[in-house]
Amino acid sequence: MGVLFLLGVIILLLGIGVSIALHELGHLTPAKLFGVKVTQYMVGFGPTIWSRRRGETEYGLKAIPLGGYIRMIGMFPPRPGEEAGFIRASSTGRFSQLADQMREDAYEHISPRDADRVFYKLPTWKKVVIMFGGPFMNLVIALLLLILIASGIGLPVQQTANIAAVQSCSATATGEAAADCDEAGRTAAAAAGVKPGDRIVSIDGTKITSTTDFTDIVRSHPRKQIPLVVERDGRHVTLQVTPKLQRMPKQDSSGTQVVNWKGEVEYENVGVIGASIGGTYQDERQSLPAALGTFGDALQKTSSVFLKIPQKMVGVWNAAFSGGTRDQYSPQSVVGVGRTAGDVTESKYATTQDKIVVLLMILASLNMALFVFNLVPLLPLDGGHIAGALWEAVKRRIARLRGKTGPVYVDVAKALPLAYGVSIVLLVMFALLAYADIVNPVKLG
Repeated sequence: MGVLFLLGVIILLLGIGVSIALHELGHLTPAKLFGVKVTQYMVGFGPTIWSRRRGETEYGLKAIPLGGYIRMIGMFPPRPGEEAGFIRASSTGRFSQLADQMREDAYEHISPRDADRVFYKLPTWKKVVIMFGGPFMNLVIALLLLILIASGIGLPVQQTANIAAVQSCSATATGEAAADCDEAGRTAAAAAGVKPGDRIVSIDGTKITSTTDFTDIVRSHPRKQIPLVVERDGRHVTLQVTPKLQRMPKQDSSGTQVVNWKGEVEYENVGVIGASIGGTYQDERQSLPAALGTFGDALQKTSSVFLKIPQKMVGVWNAAFSGGTRDQYSPQSVVGVGRTAGDVTESKYATTQDKIVVLLMILASLNMALFVFNLVPLLPLDGGHIAGALWEAVKRRIARLRGKTGPVYVDVAKALPLAYGVSIVLLVMFALLAYADIVNPVKLG
């Protein structure tokens, strides 16, 4: 573990700290604009290492920079029979909420002048804006970082797809290439006359500049003859290639192996030609619309990854306790992400610009993940409070239709048993990821 490794970890932790601070600022700003009394704005958990009071709010830093919260008065409505001047205190921080609720006598006295500055009395749309403000800040951070990378620095764009190597014989049943074979055992590439160094111009009438495009077409044409145009010695040569059928791991649109709910890799029959494909790349700055498209694709992939978390965790368990191979696209804890950041900055093969881009991409991905994760409609996440506010709006509408008068509130604190369960699941998941990141970390490709 060298100085550069530690530098990468420190940069990542600072980036996470700033992201957390801005997330909580996303809650704080609309809360103050809407007149809610905010008594604390804290970055981190654990013992307070620095704080300063400005006006009615205490701003501070805590020892563990892996979370944060703001504390608003009157987060929950009073229980029936509670004194009107005593409202349960709470905060936007997940673990802080649980700690507050464990203290049955944790009440916060509200003076008469603050009676209308409580969170629970706000209109639905204001509650949603406050709770959505935190995740929204993470989304903005991710967007700005990706625009900086794509439009400011540039992303590597493949210019050509080349044949790097050609296997003479098809793979055996064990998946290994045979040393000798007859004509029937030759690979599709060898049989068609493909040679190393050929630049791929087109296949099946489709112009090719991307390895992925070429591979997709080959995989979708098992046992079907298709024309392959290559550039060789300055001239175009047309070859007829018939991909052989082979059973291989199934891949999704991003090239990630698909696994079932048991964590087992799924297979499918695809076409192969027995050639390795390489290419030349060049950094290109994208236009703003293209950068926004890149951001949209990344957000969609992040959302789809969250839907696969249960089956991904099975793979993490197998990697941690059964010695299984850790998927390159496996979810990681802060331990694993920090290790990745350190490996990147310590790499001898990456340029300074490459290292900067990767670190920025890591931070953008983390913020995108925080955005999606916090919107899950379960307490104690922000999405749980948003769901509670929307349900309150529905109940108010129903009450009006029935001719009922008076305020209608939804006490989301009644869902605390569910919140406890969700928090326990999250803690177990984070602990498993951290352990796997130590004993069987994700390897950089």
